Amino acid sequence: MIKIGLFGIGHLGKIHLRILKGLGQYFDVVGIFDVDAMEGHRVSKEYGVPYFENAGELLSKVEAIDLVIPTPFHFEWAKTAMQHNKHVFVEKPITQTVEESAELMSLLPKFPVVFQVGHVERFNPAFVAAKPLLKTPEFIETHRLAQFNPRGTDVPVVLDLMIHDLDIILHVVNSPVVNISASGVAVVSKSHDITNARLEFENGTVANLTASRISLKNMRKSRFFQRDAYVGVDFLNKSIEVVRLEALNGTPDPYDMVLDLGEGIPSKKLSIESPPIYPTNAIEEELKEFGQAIANGHPVSVDLRAGHEALDLGYRILNLLN
Repeated sequence: MIKIGLFGIGHLGKIHLRILKGLGQYFDVVGIFDVDAMEGHRVSKEYGVPYFENAGELLSKVEAIDLVIPTPFHFEWAKTAMQHNKHVFVEKPITQTVEESAELMSLLPKFPVVFQVGHVERFNPAFVAAKPLLKTPEFIETHRLAQFNPRGTDVPVVLDLMIHDLDIILHVVNSPVVNISASGVAVVSKSHDITNARLEFENGTVANLTASRISLKNMRKSRFFQRDAYVGVDFLNKSIEVVRLEALNGTPDPYDMVLDLGEGIPSKKLSIESPPIYPTNAIEEELKEFGQAIANGHPVSVDLRAGHEALDLGYRILNLLN
């Protein structure tokens, strides 16, 4: 088992702690650290894990760390862990600045640890099911809307919410971004609460993203349009919809939706399906992958470079808003 230490026991940190303890085939939770000593002792008693008042002491006793602490502290502890040859799992965004994530990348050749970034939507069962269907999308549209919550308003909505979709799109398109346009508004906080961005890629793909944390309802949907097919992914309700244009073979069924595409073009039928989704816990899946990567040398889905590229694109968008 991998000796791991958890840094941060806020709302998400407690979820990580519960899951890590449930992954006993991979991890031995040596201890937890949090600046709130009173809460640390309470959680220690509730979950039966030691609380360390000194973060450095916890680091010295483990092989890997799980960073679920505020973003401004990601760089300091990720760098320290790497320099001590400790494997790192860090929640998104990878660091507070692009310069910090670039420095971590420069350290990796010297300290080749497993480094994974918590872009959890990569492990959402809806996206996992949709991914094999995403061939060469030409247009992508995403909406990530959330009801207002004071927690998280210290950072712009681009780095709070939109960064999930930036990571997904960069992963799917796999082509350089050549042009960006963006607009945003700060409504209830000091940073932008709603932002729209349009990305144009070198291969011709266009993506239109909207993120808001002042919506009346929650929504996490992405739509991928490609030749003869549309794939809709509902990250919130964990479902997908696939609409295809297919060639007609013989006489169409009376219930087929047949499209007449014009003179000289063979008619096609429209098929709509909702492939099955195999329910999984996305956080459990990403932490399990982290353990497997350490134990078996397997690559992780969201490595340091992926985290850096999503953050860099987020700041390229933010620079257009300021």
